[in-house]
Amino acid sequence: MNKQEIIVEKSIKISRLLEDFGFSFSDINKILKNKDVKINGKPTKDGDFVAQVGDKVIFFYSDEMLQKKYEIVFEDDDVVLIYKSQGIETDGEKSLSNLLNLLAVHRLDRNTEGLVIFAKNEKSREKLISAFKNNKIHKYYYAEVCGKFDTPKRVFVAYLVKDSERSLVKIFKNKVDGSVLIKTGIETIKAKEQSSLVKVELFTGKTHQIRAHLAFLGHPIIGDGKYGREEINKTFKQSKQRLCCFSLKFDYIGIDSLDNKEFAKKPVWVV
Repeated sequence: MNKQEIIVEKSIKISRLLEDFGFSFSDINKILKNKDVKINGKPTKDGDFVAQVGDKVIFFYSDEMLQKKYEIVFEDDDVVLIYKSQGIETDGEKSLSNLLNLLAVHRLDRNTEGLVIFAKNEKSREKLISAFKNNKIHKYYYAEVCGKFDTPKRVFVAYLVKDSERSLVKIFKNKVDGSVLIKTGIETIKAKEQSSLVKVELFTGKTHQIRAHLAFLGHPIIGDGKYGREEINKTFKQSKQRLCCFSLKFDYIGIDSLDNKEFAKKPVWVV
């Protein structure tokens, strides 16, 4: 069995906490039924129990459940390319890098699914970090957004201000104090009246850039609880953001297995 410990940062139902961590509905039921959740040391089977700020939640889960949280797309002696599910970090104490004893070189938001590249040794890590800094690795995303967003391939430019205390960012049309320039490439794949599927390319990789920029343009990502609209998420019955890093494209970066190659994997909700 695997053990996970979480200190609650905002009030949340236990079932929602487990869902956000990436477990399926059936796995959540198994975990609760087996009393594999403890809140401040006391076991519970109640998924509707609301954990409060500061509570310590510990839960246990099997290797089988863990394997559903990620898929190895490519691996050799130097690197591992993983498709991660929502609800799992790429770096830090409770992350894939720590779990699999890998070296993180970039991050993907906890609640964004998709492809992440990890290094197995310091030499490869240095090459990958350098490649990212020099724009030799290109990241492409799919996002399902609210409303009819019909745009040809275009780079949208704006300015971003990070609010660390509130753990969010704000987007402005023009430069303001403390802002940084952002560039987001967007192309419509399919546009309907209620929702649209867009392909996004990051030219600047800032915190929450895609989510905040799309919301600023009037088309928040469906299921986004921070930059989206609650009434829209309820209409679509989505509590998880429809955002996925589906492709990583590598220029020549000095790692034979990756040089001039592209890896792609579509999420199940893209048809």
